[in-house]
Amino acid sequence: MSAGPLSDLFVIDLTRALAGPHAGMMLGDLGARVIKIEAPGGGDQTRDWGPPFVGEKDAEESTYFLGCNRNKESITLDLKAETDVAVLSSMLEQADVLLENFLPGTLERLGFTDERLTELNPRLVTMSISGFGHDGPEGGRAGYDQIAQGEAGLMSLTGSAPDDPQRVGVPIGDLLAGMYGAFGVLASLLERVRTGQGGRVRTSLLASIVGVHAFQGSAWTVAGKVGAAAGNHHPSIAPYGLFKCRDGAIQIAVGSPRLWEKFCAAFGMDAADARFADNAARVDNRDVLIEKIEAVFAERDAAELLAALDAAGIPAGKVRSLDEVYEWDQTRSQGLIISTDHSTLGPIDLPGPPLRFFDGTGTETTNITHLAPPLLNEHGEALRHEFAKEN
Repeated sequence: MSAGPLSDLFVIDLTRALAGPHAGMMLGDLGARVIKIEAPGGGDQTRDWGPPFVGEKDAEESTYFLGCNRNKESITLDLKAETDVAVLSSMLEQADVLLENFLPGTLERLGFTDERLTELNPRLVTMSISGFGHDGPEGGRAGYDQIAQGEAGLMSLTGSAPDDPQRVGVPIGDLLAGMYGAFGVLASLLERVRTGQGGRVRTSLLASIVGVHAFQGSAWTVAGKVGAAAGNHHPSIAPYGLFKCRDGAIQIAVGSPRLWEKFCAAFGMDAADARFADNAARVDNRDVLIEKIEAVFAERDAAELLAALDAAGIPAGKVRSLDEVYEWDQTRSQGLIISTDHSTLGPIDLPGPPLRFFDGTGTETTNITHLAPPLLNEHGEALRHEFAKEN
């Protein structure tokens, strides 16, 4: 196992909440050294986001914070205090990447303008995340995930019907912004190899959600069709979605003519029925199709149906609860649960990174050693000594 493909990188993480911390965690998962800068007193606000909390009464930890801050060191710095600004400046002189998600203009007001950052370190890559963009008529708006999900159209596409807008069950705008941010950092670092100079990367919750509109976006921009929530069924493919059966529900994805023929053969349906002759016809007659399929499925349990679908080569699956997901042997086989030792909680399991790495011989080189999410200022004394100006 290697130390990770980014093990030679040094990242300063000035972010808080979720979007920026997720980006920092992604880079840390890949081996980068990530130092999390927190405000004195309370630190990152997600340290107080709960329940659930775990640990002893006077040393409780938020599971929210634990979920987005592994593989980081923590130091508290008051960025309005000259001595602490000097510590950060010393870090910046040596860093490869700076992550920040202040309101647009805040970093500049703290004295770290683009010019100052370039003066400290011309090779520094700075990645900034905002709510709705750093400029434009609403560039100064604060960004919160659910508000962004609504403003960026995602909630209009999610729910049981057009009059039932729903948010996604995780802060997907924050998470996507973190992912796009980390992606932008890596692209800028690659450019630095060619130019020798750092650069600035910006993204936002708005941009990250619009960036994943996919076929729903092009349906409007090209065809003038406004997408709407369609519950648990695909708006452009049928049958593709959640179907009730005798003891619950299962999901199927019949995404090609050949799969439709196999499905009909396996479940005694008429593939020549004109109402379902091709995908467009099946989408137009979706309600009738769902009714016919659920009438067949109503006679069987989920386990029996899944076995029959598998035998017929039809993509299918059940809907698992989170405890089932983390207990699933397939999840564990992919390294999606990691174990680490927390300073106060002791051994804990956390959701793991989604990437695995292999060398040219097929031998896995994925980094499997991870730091637990840090206590507030856990590494402060050591870091202050390391980055003191006299050193």
